[in-house]
Amino acid sequence: MRKGLIITLALGLLVAVSSVALAAEKPITVQAGNLRLTFNGGGKPKALSKTKLEPIALNVSGKIAEVDGSKPPPLTEVVVDTDRNGMVDAKGVPTCKQGQLEARTTAAARQVCSKAVIGTGTTDVDLEEPESRPVVLHSQLTAFNGGEKGGVTTIYIHAFLTTPVTAALVTTVKISKEHDGLYGTRSVATIPKIAGYAGSVTAFDLTFQKKLFSYKGQKHGYLLAKCPTGKFYAQAEAKFHDGTKIGPAKITRACTPKG
Repeated sequence: MRKGLIITLALGLLVAVSSVALAAEKPITVQAGNLRLTFNGGGKPKALSKTKLEPIALNVSGKIAEVDGSKPPPLTEVVVDTDRNGMVDAKGVPTCKQGQLEARTTAAARQVCSKAVIGTGTTDVDLEEPESRPVVLHSQLTAFNGGEKGGVTTIYIHAFLTTPVTAALVTTVKISKEHDGLYGTRSVATIPKIAGYAGSVTAFDLTFQKKLFSYKGQKHGYLLAKCPTGKFYAQAEAKFHDGTKIGPAKITRACTPKG
C-alpha cells in the first residue's frame, strides 16, 4: 500500500477555515450523479472581532457515499478557496517531518511528534479487493503541523490501518495565500491511492484544538479568524478516480461580529 490516506481533510479544511467561528450548522450535501458528499463544520467561539484575528477551535466531519449503496470511488484531489478573514498561522509552532510519521502506529506517531499535534479524529475506509469480502477499516487520525516555507503551510494527516491491511498512512495538505476577491487562502490535497484504488474513505471526523503557541514573545493560535461582515465564504472542488468531479461548490456561513 502506498503512502497516503484518502481523506477529505482539504475539503474539511476548506469548509473549516471558511466556516470558522460557527456554531453547529446544518450539514451541506453536494451531489454529482450517483455520488453524494455530505459535510459539516463548526468552530468556537462564534462571536469574533471585526478587525482582529483571534484563535479558534474547529471540528470538521463528512461522509462520502453512492446513492445506490455501492462503494464510492477514491478521492484523488481537492482544491479549496476560503475566506480572506480566516488563516493558518504556523509561526513558532513545533513541526513534524513526514519521515517521522511513516511506519509508525498512531501511539508512536503521537509520541515522536507530540508537540506538533494540532488535531485528532477518526476515519472509516471501505476496502474492496478482488476475491475478498468488503471490509470497513476504522482508524484514528492525527493532524501534525509540517511547518511553513516559501509562503506554503504543510499539514500531515496520519492514520494507521490494521487487518486485513497493516500500514501507516500519511497524506499531505498544502495551504497557501491567494488574492481573489472574497478568498484569501487556497488548500490543495493530492490524494495517493490506497491498495491500488481498492480503498475509499466513507467518513471522517477531525477536530483542531484551540491551542496557543509563542512566536517572538507573542501568543497566537494555529487557526485564526475575524468577522467583519457577519459572513464567511468558500468554494470547493473535489475530483475522484473515476473522473467524477464535484464543484466548485460555493459556501456561505454566518458569524457574529463584535467590537
